[in-house]
Order: sequence, then structure tokens, then C-alpha cells
Amino acid sequence: MTTIRAVPISARAFAPFGDLLAPRDAPTRLINAGRCERHHALATVERGGGEAAISIFRSAPVSLPYDCALLERHPLGSQAFMPLGPDPWLSVVAPDAGGRPGAPLAFLVPAGMGVNLRAGVWHGVLTPLDRAADFLVIDREGGGCNLEEVAIDPVTITP
Repeated sequence: MTTIRAVPISARAFAPFGDLLAPRDAPTRLINAGRCERHHALATVERGGGEAAISIFRSAPVSLPYDCALLERHPLGSQAFMPLGPDPWLSVVAPDAGGRPGAPLAFLVPAGMGVNLRAGVWHGVLTPLDRAADFLVIDREGGGCNLEEVAIDPVTITP
């Protein structure tokens, strides 16, 4: 069994897979008579001919070490996850290797930060740490096959 270490997420390390969803150092502009900072267009929704859907996913927790044995991808659209609670969570991603997942990477995502996975990026299932969590999810809804799941040899993820 392969073991990988979950590392703190950064925009640079995560860039091959998507975007981080967190306020920038400075807002794009002030709105609402100067009372509200707008951090505009942190990511885009890839819709592949479908519509953008907004959902809430409630996911059971895991604890580290965690054995990841399933990866999936959505070839027709992006998928954004924004936690609605105060806890950190885990994002598991993998490069594409000829239509199959390559070697997985695990990122520790701090509370209050989300990710936007590009269309076609292999990723693990939602993985809140230590207690159940709700996530706001923005992804593609529409015709066509937009889900591929692959069982992989388990990878143990450690802190």
C-alpha cells in the first residue's frame, strides 16, 4: 500500500487541478456604499453545454490516517466545494495518466477555504476531517456522461 502525506494547500501547488476559493489579499472593489468587499470571479464555472447548479452536500467525516480507494472526475464541467462550517478538510487530487488517475496528492484545506476543480480533474470524494460537514457545491447539471469513478489501490493519507 502506498502512503502519502497530506500537505498544506497553496495556490501554486494546487494550480494544475484548479483554483482556491478564498478572499484575495485586497478586494477587487468595494460595494454596498463601501460596506462590502467584493473578491470578484475567484474561479469560473465550466459548464460544457449544461447549466450551473448550486447544491449543499452533507458528508460523513474521516480521520487521518485515511485510506483513499476511490477517485472520480467530471469531464464536462468544473466542480467547486466551499465548506459551510468552521473546520479544515482534505482535498485529494490526481493528474490524468492516459484516462486513468495518476499518483494522488492530498492537500489539507483550512477552514473557510474552498476549491474549484477543473473539468476532468481526478479527485477523491468529499472528505471533512473528524466531524460531518456541509459544503456549498457549484457544478454542472445537464445531459451527457459527466461522472467517471475508478477504484484505485488504496492510498493511505497521513497528517
